[in-house]
Amino acid sequence: MDVPKVAPRSAAVELAGILDGPEVTRLSLASKRPAGRGDRATWAMVGIALAKSIYALPCWTRVVRLVREHTALQDALGCVGAVPSEWACYRFTRKLRDHGDLLDRCITGVVAGLSEARPGLGRDVAIDGSDMPAYANGQRYVSKGGRERALSEYSDPDASWGHRSAVSTRKGGGFYGYKLHMVVCTATELPLAWTVETASAAETNFALPLLDFVLSAGSTCAPQSWTRAMTTARSTTAAWTAAWLR
Repeated sequence: MDVPKVAPRSAAVELAGILDGPEVTRLSLASKRPAGRGDRATWAMVGIALAKSIYALPCWTRVVRLVREHTALQDALGCVGAVPSEWACYRFTRKLRDHGDLLDRCITGVVAGLSEARPGLGRDVAIDGSDMPAYANGQRYVSKGGRERALSEYSDPDASWGHRSAVSTRKGGGFYGYKLHMVVCTATELPLAWTVETASAAETNFALPLLDFVLSAGSTCAPQSWTRAMTTARSTTAAWTAAWLR
């Protein structure tokens, strides 16, 4: 039996659908902009930030280059012929960090909307950490057999050395960067809460705060599910504390 093949939706079409959502609109209206600039400026910058994640690009230079070469992305972002520079993207990232409360409300609105559309969202969750290597040099010594590098000489002083597991053909071991700690719905594989911390931070330190955030955002996380996760986190932390005290 021949089954008609349907072409998958392009990433540009998916991005346009996300930008048309009420959460992004409220984020654009709530942002503080210089006089004379419309809501479309913030709306386009939010879209470029989402494109960086959708296309899994490591730096803003490559994102801007992609948008300049991709007419469908420019149409979705509303910046045809006027693509922002990579420096504008870096400044926008800094503003997002400075106004984290606006971004938190946007994410909370997305999770709450998904919970209404899918009542089973977050009933069973999984928590894990993923490695995020830094775009920087983390070598402890300036040269082989040379002096130890001062903290001010690190290009990314917030990053640190951590451990990651083996994946496919990649060996496990140390890496320099950050870790993404995330709570994911096991049924839909959608992220519900996350935080980015330095690589040396233990994952168990963030399990309980992430679960609290998921519950406060309106998720229908089943009590037996998050109680089991919290019990595991507490027992692991208690074991580590007892071993350290000995």
